[in-house]
Amino acid sequence: MNDVDWHAVRNDFPLLKQQVYGKPLAYLDNAATSQKPNAVIETVEQYYRQDNANVHRGVYALSERATERYEASRNKVQSFLHAAHREEIIFVRGTTEAINLVAQSYARPRLTHDSEILISAMEHHSNIVPWQIACQQTGAKLTIIPISDSGEIDLDDYKQRLTKRTQLVAITHMSNALGTILPVQEMIAMAHAQNIPVLLDGAQAVPHIGINVQTLDCDFYAFSGHKIYGPTGIGVLYGKQTILDAMPPYQGGGDMISQVSFENTLYNTLPYKFEAGTPNIAGAVGLGAALDYVEYIGLDNIVRHEQPLLEYATQELLTIKGLRIIGTAKHKASIISFVLDAAHPHDISSILDREGVAIRAGHHCAMPLMERFRIPATARVSLAFYNTKQDIDRLIKAIKEVLILFG
Repeated sequence: MNDVDWHAVRNDFPLLKQQVYGKPLAYLDNAATSQKPNAVIETVEQYYRQDNANVHRGVYALSERATERYEASRNKVQSFLHAAHREEIIFVRGTTEAINLVAQSYARPRLTHDSEILISAMEHHSNIVPWQIACQQTGAKLTIIPISDSGEIDLDDYKQRLTKRTQLVAITHMSNALGTILPVQEMIAMAHAQNIPVLLDGAQAVPHIGINVQTLDCDFYAFSGHKIYGPTGIGVLYGKQTILDAMPPYQGGGDMISQVSFENTLYNTLPYKFEAGTPNIAGAVGLGAALDYVEYIGLDNIVRHEQPLLEYATQELLTIKGLRIIGTAKHKASIISFVLDAAHPHDISSILDREGVAIRAGHHCAMPLMERFRIPATARVSLAFYNTKQDIDRLIKAIKEVLILFG
């Protein structure tokens, strides 16, 4: 789509048409979850109305149709990520499960008490805790890449932390709390120069940045469907085929096997080796519809629309007395975290809610990051392509109401 009618795009999202406390909804919590277009809602409904059956096992029409739609979505993910092989696309429940899979199936068997896992200081808990568990299980050490006051990584500092002890680098592509886009291309190349594999947590990046896993040359990439206008409970782990082939299964059960006896089990081929049990078929089908929708609009168009909104929101917020933005990286997208001298983030969010403005308040599952900035929490505004300047104007007006109440 070349000339995007953004008003028409917004009308594709039925939830945005409602009122909250008698006020039109301005939904600005997209980093937590995005709203769903009619195309996704109708696709999931249609699946349940017409094609609902278990996949892979049946030789009757419904099962064959369900399998075809499920596997078609895998192909769409492969295309969306520009992966080399469809077998490199593993369906999981979300980014969290994808990272846990890598932690237990890839990292844990390779870790010893001399090993290190390297992560950054701006990681989501889902890219901290799985590595802590793996380190506790093996005696390995979790090493942290520090960040600057603006929320950026110093590449020279990062390079010094890559050592012979480093078994894996696991970093966010884009911070959920700051909006910082990390220089992942350079970070991956620097790690690979020392034969260190890299996992990228792409939960926040995928809706806002075009991803080409072959160009990035990352070893693993993880993202969640609900962040990119798809259903909850479905996500993706991309892994290089040679690496996934060498990894043992993460879970045991149906469909991840080729043959079972009480004495021995032979595992299925990729990608099914890592998809134990009945999958979230409707979620995968809905994710495929979401990716179709995003590709129809075009990620280039999305970036061109969202970036000016981010700049406008940033400029307007900085006019408010006593407001400080946390995370001022030069390269960032869609997210603004801030604190206000006059009120706690939770109070800000509660008052904004009464004005129909939905934002997030808290530590954003990034408690170590909050400690880094010596704050308990932030208020976070996060944008999507269906947001408008009017949403931001209503945000600013509502924050000024907070100042009146607490001033």
